[in-house]
Amino acid sequence: MRKQVIAYLHTHWDREWYREFEVFRMRLLRVFDNVLELLSKNKIPCFYFDGQVSALEDYLEMRPDKEELIYSLIRHKRLFIGPFYCLTDEFLTDKTCFRKNLEIGLKIAQKYGCQDFIGYLPDTFGHSKNVVDILMDYGIDKCVVWRGCGDFPSEFSWCGIDTVNLVRGYFQDVFSLNVSIEEKAQILKKNLDLIAEKSKNCILFPIGADHLGIETDIADQIEAVNEILKSDYNIRLGSPFDYFNRVENNFKNFIWDDELRDNSKTFVLQGCYSSRLDLKRENIECTYLLDLASRFVKQQKEIKYDTLLEYAYKLLIKNQAHDSICGCSVDDVHNENIIRYKKLKQIANTIIDELKFQNHFNEKKILNLSDKPFSGIVEFKSSQKFEGYDIINTEKGFDKYLLTDTQKIPVTEDYTNIYTYLAEVENVESNEIEYLMPAVKRTDLKVSNESIENSHINLTIKDNQVYINGLRFTLVDFVDYGDSYNFGPKADDYGTEFNVMRTKIVLNTQNRAAIKIDYEGTWDVIPLIVTLDKNSPYLHFKFDWVNTQKNHLLCAKFELKEPIKEVFSEDMNILIKRNFEPDYDIRKNLPTTRGIEAKTNTAPMQRGLLIDENGNNLGVVTKGLTQYEVFQNNLNIPILRATGVISNPQNTARSTPAGPPLEVESLQQIGRNIAEFYVFFGNHNAFADVISKVYNYIII
Repeated sequence: MRKQVIAYLHTHWDREWYREFEVFRMRLLRVFDNVLELLSKNKIPCFYFDGQVSALEDYLEMRPDKEELIYSLIRHKRLFIGPFYCLTDEFLTDKTCFRKNLEIGLKIAQKYGCQDFIGYLPDTFGHSKNVVDILMDYGIDKCVVWRGCGDFPSEFSWCGIDTVNLVRGYFQDVFSLNVSIEEKAQILKKNLDLIAEKSKNCILFPIGADHLGIETDIADQIEAVNEILKSDYNIRLGSPFDYFNRVENNFKNFIWDDELRDNSKTFVLQGCYSSRLDLKRENIECTYLLDLASRFVKQQKEIKYDTLLEYAYKLLIKNQAHDSICGCSVDDVHNENIIRYKKLKQIANTIIDELKFQNHFNEKKILNLSDKPFSGIVEFKSSQKFEGYDIINTEKGFDKYLLTDTQKIPVTEDYTNIYTYLAEVENVESNEIEYLMPAVKRTDLKVSNESIENSHINLTIKDNQVYINGLRFTLVDFVDYGDSYNFGPKADDYGTEFNVMRTKIVLNTQNRAAIKIDYEGTWDVIPLIVTLDKNSPYLHFKFDWVNTQKNHLLCAKFELKEPIKEVFSEDMNILIKRNFEPDYDIRKNLPTTRGIEAKTNTAPMQRGLLIDENGNNLGVVTKGLTQYEVFQNNLNIPILRATGVISNPQNTARSTPAGPPLEVESLQQIGRNIAEFYVFFGNHNAFADVISKVYNYIII
């Protein structure tokens, strides 16, 4: 039976990847000029602009004279834009940013008259089930996905939303190939046959690829192909919306209510979550700071900052595009990412400082902007000398109030000592302001060169090994033959453990204590500072070291008492459960034939995880460490992954390329590296409590 094929014209637009943003933008001008010309001359019926509006903004900055034409094409449903501002990685953006992405994208798309929207997610590296509720919150009841689907049909219901699985992917550039029309027809038939196996009465077929324009004779080519394939298929140009209308009764035949991370049919490129961890750390910090600034603006009812905050969120969302935040772009792209992060911190911190100044905050006031009471040890800075507080640092600088006051400028005499103090607060209610008071001189802290503890948690060093509440902790290093997309293990390499070389007390106050642990490996010494506050349920770990080695994966390793079969990890600010086969060994399952990506026991996380083990739950909250691995009874959290190629053709874990084989020096992360996380023991409520303290919404 001859099947109807609805083909939609598109281009997948990475703003930056193996070329820099401005280079790709110049290509965008040529590509979209081509699209608009074909639309204007009625040579194509419509064009789907990749589900994002940032590329349209980039275009119109250089082609403002095209705005009226674009308005007209959108109103007449010939050009479809949005709903997203930018196509971001779903596992490396939090709920607040994902919602902002939709809010900004929809506002711009609707301003231009677009009314039809699909949750279009064709190239993100797997799909979070929690994005579905957010899409439906904004009235979006359709979705298109690709990576992460297993042996799925073309149409299915995903967590309650009508979803299309692009069985053969979005990358279909056959009409641009320099081959005969007969050869094009055969290539198309091969792909359409495979899609037809998973489809019913109609097939959706994308025509386009990364940064690709449209052939000017596309309609003639399709007519010629139809003549060759007339006994099997009839291709007509349309939109994804035409397809959804044709197959609206098919979605309930297959129901899936979980995330989409199966790599048996498509690459999901899980190594991205440990690649360029410096970017992940900056992303987490900027996400938190912008949210804090936004809450302060809302609490103070200062609408004059709304435009500035939207500008800042646009910068952040651009950095969360999958080829940027995943760390799989060229060095110049990531250098620009770092500049954007610096700008974001400047904006967020200045908003906070200005509001503090305008509302007569001094250094000893605290405002809780979270939705729950806050208790704990806090830091504050001042150029003034206060009695009764612990001073943990002294540095030179200008008083922030002086820098914020527009009627004053700092001069040489104002350059002075800035002191960092510790103070203790108890049960500061939401939106409540309290004065910071010196701590009462009683503490549950105990510290020596070999241990640090309070009434909740302890760390001890015994026989050159570290134990946290009895669980062994260490560093382990692996060879990595991989690239920015995948860790490439050596078949017989199960890691080299570091040894504790020396330990000593580096801080001992009533409110906070810290010890330094120097780890010695085969190639370097890595210092770790472990800090514990009075009455705190968690230990703070901070590694700050210089990496000198290439092509390796360095992990923080927690050795539990039982094999790890399930992990609760954060996704869109929600703890979700993932099940694991603890005895699965990737080193014994490396691919030997083309087109295969090795299954892994790794998974992404946002700010942390929880392992429930017979009532002794291990919790880890991180600052920018976004991947974990389960193997037997070991939990490994990468703190550094050093590789040097975007896509290594010899990657042991993936038998075909996932991008260009470009060498990228900074991917090796040579030089200074920082890794931070917090360790505690408790249940889901304890996880929420630690998150609220680590990522506290406190203004001081």
